[in-house]
Amino acid sequence: MSKVLVIGGGAAGMMAAYAAGMCGHEVTLLEQNEKLGKKIYITGKGRCNFTNASPLEEIMQAVVSNPKFLYSAFYTFSNDAVMDFFENQGMPYKIERGNRAFPVSDHASDVIRALERAMKEQDVRIRLHTQVRELLIEDDKATGVLLTDGDKIMADSLILATGGLSYPTTGSTGDGHTMAKNSGHKIVTPRPALVPLTTKEEYILRMQGLSLKNVSLKIKDEKRVIYDSFGEMLFTHFGVSGPLVLSASSVLSRHFPREYQAYIDLKPALSEEVLNERLLREFSERPNQHIKAVFQQLLPAKMIPVMIELSQISMDKPVNAITKEERRRLVGLFKAFPFTITGTRGFKEAIITQGGVSVKDIDPATMESKRIKDLYLVGELLDLDALTGGYNLQIAWSTGYLAGISIK
Repeated sequence: MSKVLVIGGGAAGMMAAYAAGMCGHEVTLLEQNEKLGKKIYITGKGRCNFTNASPLEEIMQAVVSNPKFLYSAFYTFSNDAVMDFFENQGMPYKIERGNRAFPVSDHASDVIRALERAMKEQDVRIRLHTQVRELLIEDDKATGVLLTDGDKIMADSLILATGGLSYPTTGSTGDGHTMAKNSGHKIVTPRPALVPLTTKEEYILRMQGLSLKNVSLKIKDEKRVIYDSFGEMLFTHFGVSGPLVLSASSVLSRHFPREYQAYIDLKPALSEEVLNERLLREFSERPNQHIKAVFQQLLPAKMIPVMIELSQISMDKPVNAITKEERRRLVGLFKAFPFTITGTRGFKEAIITQGGVSVKDIDPATMESKRIKDLYLVGELLDLDALTGGYNLQIAWSTGYLAGISIK
């Protein structure tokens, strides 16, 4: 029996420990926190969207950084295999909108319990409150770890699964990046991703708390559209958030600091022509009312003063006095409500980390380091990330499992 040390008790680390144990290794999992899976507890607002039930090709398309690297991992331990794993560990699941998979109970703690049960079956030893200071390496081979208390633990193989920098209160503080860098691995600059965005215009902040559903968000740089999607978003005290915005942040994150022009289509189901006719009809039914009253049928209350201000129409103007040009401006605002994106919020609010250990230093067929023998790197520590919808946890499960079964 070879001795395997797994460093980090998050999603990737727990799955790696289980898989290594299943292959007959003597496995010890080291976790610095007081409990396992601290970040899992808060994913999906505590419900834990643990994977996505879409076909694997679609899951590949949701990966933002280095999707081709994940072919072996995804096909070795697919999303179907993940769902079967949790069901077999006594956690029934359900599929919701967007093919997102959740525990039937809506409790993230059930995901952690299932992993704990699986590890117990494989006699994985778990050590909490145990922090690794550095990896022990001799002749380009991993031999063990040095703990912060000065103790050394020797092993035949190491799996590094320390996560990224997002939600640092859960223990993701970048220690793994330092350990990887010190052992000769290239680090792609970490950036916050799946993170709210900051905006320039004061009128965005005035709509704080307003949530928009079934809208389209389009983001452009000088030359082209770089993000265009449909869904929900939210105005905040600093800018914008919500599923549409979080996914957009992963596409934009590499390119900050700079500004982007963004446009919300408030009525994506209607063409400009149809919308113009709708406005004409609303105006003709209430010819003597002010535009503010008519807009109550078409817009959320918080948005009405902002729309009127941007249209440069007097709030007290009766609709029968609105010109064709003014109506055209209104239609334009409904179809492309403008604002400027200036940056992202920090790692404290980021769901995931973009960047990390370069995948060029990792064998995609085994997750073993190409630089250090018997060292495996998995999960969010690597330069791998995806959009919202359960895809990032799928990356954790697949890379962790592949590493665990690849140890000789």
